[in-house]
Amino acid sequence: MSHLLVIGASSGIGLEAVKLALAAGHQVRAFARSADRIHISHENLERFRGDALDPGSVRKALAGVDVVVQALGVPLNLRMVTGPVRLFSEATAVLLPAMHAAGVSRLLAVTGFGAGKCREHVSPLERIPFELVLGRAYRDKDLQEAMIEASGLDWTIVRPGMLTHASASGRYRVLVRPEEWRNGVIARADVAHFLIHEIEAGELVHQAPVLIH
Repeated sequence: MSHLLVIGASSGIGLEAVKLALAAGHQVRAFARSADRIHISHENLERFRGDALDPGSVRKALAGVDVVVQALGVPLNLRMVTGPVRLFSEATAVLLPAMHAAGVSRLLAVTGFGAGKCREHVSPLERIPFELVLGRAYRDKDLQEAMIEASGLDWTIVRPGMLTHASASGRYRVLVRPEEWRNGVIARADVAHFLIHEIEAGELVHQAPVLIH
């Protein structure tokens, strides 16, 4: 079993990954500014309160772990639409050198459909609303992905489609080849399911699949 560091563990995909990793028998260090609000009781869970932009916090959190899951998110609000978004690239700029220094090589990072090389696969009908609502955040995710790809780590970038709160089904598509990439919906819990499976199987190192139902 692995010892996981989940960054962004207090909600969304990160929280779902914590739950599934514990159920699968892994040790989990759940990293978030609000880690004390993670209401899960498990002998293999360690809540770690920290800031993903603080190098000291990240260095401490990496001690003794085998795998990092980076599942950061920003709230969908007016600030995300109109203001600069730098969380994804700045947190990654902190994480990557810290992983090298700690000797941790395995990274799974969640971005989203439309980030990086799959931007050109956003359909013409989606492009204008995508750019208006998500453009700033996804330009920052472009930087995040480029940094990860150049890092020399054993990375997998995970690009889910539109996220839902549905329960995990275990039935979803993993689109690896660029000619397959398209948007769709997927439950956060199913993205977490893929993350834990990939940690255990290691089938898509240096790949960036799109996940949809």
